[in-house]
Order: sequence, then structure tokens, then C-alpha cells
Amino acid sequence: MTKAIQFHQTGGPEVLAYEDVDVGAPGAGEARVRHNAIGLNFIDTYHRSGLYPLPLPSGIGLEAAGVIEAVGPGVTELKAGDRVAYAGGPPGAYSQVRLIPAEKLVKVPSGVSDEQAAAMMLKGLTVQYLIRRVYRVEKGETVLFHAAAGGVGLIACQWLKALGATVIGTVGSDEKAAIAKAHGCDHTIIYTREKFPERVRDITGGRGVPVVFDSVGKDTFYGSLECLMPRGLLAVFGNGSGPVKDVDINVLAKGSFYVTRPTLMTYTAQRSDLEASSKELFDMVKSGKVKIEINQRYDLADAKQAHRDLEGRKTTGSTVFQP
Repeated sequence: MTKAIQFHQTGGPEVLAYEDVDVGAPGAGEARVRHNAIGLNFIDTYHRSGLYPLPLPSGIGLEAAGVIEAVGPGVTELKAGDRVAYAGGPPGAYSQVRLIPAEKLVKVPSGVSDEQAAAMMLKGLTVQYLIRRVYRVEKGETVLFHAAAGGVGLIACQWLKALGATVIGTVGSDEKAAIAKAHGCDHTIIYTREKFPERVRDITGGRGVPVVFDSVGKDTFYGSLECLMPRGLLAVFGNGSGPVKDVDINVLAKGSFYVTRPTLMTYTAQRSDLEASSKELFDMVKSGKVKIEINQRYDLADAKQAHRDLEGRKTTGSTVFQP
């Protein structure tokens, strides 16, 4: 038997249960992985709350790193003893040991620790697909990135700066503004006391930005549109304040705006895309251009508190569980 976090009904952090589970041997196309570090992400709270429904009872968590204990029939590219990491479904990363489709795993190169891998796979791959594929940011462009001091935001600020972009980031406090600036954010906007669309217009001389990366959702959607230059793109990739609902599509006519709701799962559905994206992420980290900030660590048994802190905006950078 091994330990895992599961939930039997949706709700607040209190529904998370630390339970004994029987993992068993890997089936065809599967690997059994013993986790050394597990990532915490906002999407975990969406699964737990029911915003993104899962069949119940369910495991939780989409990101971890560890060592393969065994592989099932048909698995040829991986073997027992390989260091691996993953980001994406099926849920179940909040566990000491688990079974997972081998096609979801990538080898972790030397020079990247298990903690780094667990802290960056989902967030880092999210940044990669957003700024290199959803909108390919070029040198000299100015972009707006919401929640710039969060786990995704800090990776994005560094990566965007390495590309030669000017980064405007929204944050919730002076402390978080300092953190974002230390990671490459050129202009910080404290949304709790400033109107970010007005500040973006001021910073850009009234032009606006070609792209806004928005993980906040409901509370920032219309303001984000106001920040765009004509034919600009709004990429809504999260729902930190709740989902965007009942949008009149005619609001896009003001600037012939584009809006997309991308997901990492779509952008890494093909094995070739997953491998290419992971390689680019690992290369950025190994080069030192992107540093992974692990600012919180919790025991896996303390998942309830970790979720409370994440939803209470008490965390910065990346958070990992120690199984």
C-alpha cells in the first residue's frame, strides 16, 4: 500500500483525503513511477471544486517528477530507473507512487533536479505554448501578463525578457511587484489600487499591446480587451477569479480583437509536440535564462493547507509537495 490524496465529493480544501491506495503492476503502455516531488497548480483547485468535473472518487494533481519502478508491456523508450517528469492528465500526481501512461512521461536531463522538474513542467510548458505557439512573441514587442508573480508568471517574465520583450505584469501587492521585477518584469501594475487598462495605455503611449496573457478570467476579461491594440489577441488560459460567462461577441468589434481559450493538453496532445516543448523548456532552465523559484514546500499530507494558501493568494512562484 502507498499514500495518495483523493476526493470523494467536490468542494473546498476540506474534501481532500490522505488515504491508503493499492497501485499494483503497470499494464500495457503504462509505467509505475515513485514520485520524489509533486507540483501544485491552480487547475488542481478547479478539479477539486468541480469547476472542471472529474469522475468521482478521483485522484488529483497533474504534475510530478520521480523514478520509474517498472514498465508494462509495449513500453520500449523508457525503463526502470529512468528519471522522468510529466504535466497533464490523467489526474493522480498527489501520490507517493502511481501508474501513468508512459507516453505522458519525458526524461529529465542531468542538470535539472526532480524538484525543479516537478515545479516547472506544467507551468513551464504553459509558458512555452503561450509565448512561442499561441502568440510567438518577438524581440521589441510589449506584452501584458496577468498574475506576474505567480508560478507561471515568474517563468513567463524571465522567458519573455530573454526573448527581448518588454513585460507589463499585474500583481496584487507591493511585495509581489518586487518579486516580479526581480524576474524581468519591466512594469508592474498593482491591480488592487490601479486601473490596469489605463496604466497599460500610459506605458504604451496609448497604443496598447498586441497580446494579453490572462489566467485570472472573469475579473480581468473586459479590462484585458481594453489593453489590446487593433487586431490584438487575448489568450485566456485560466479562471483564477472564476470563468468568463455570457460574453457578447460584439465587444470584439471595437478593435477586431481575437480571443482564444487554449489548454496545455491540446498543445501537447501529440507526442512530438510534448517532446519538442519539453526540450525547449529544459534548455531554457539549463541555460540559466529561466530560474525555477520554489518558494513553498508542503508535505503531501498537508494538501488541504496548500490549497488554502494557493487560493488565498499567499503563495509566490512555484510550490511542491514532498511525498
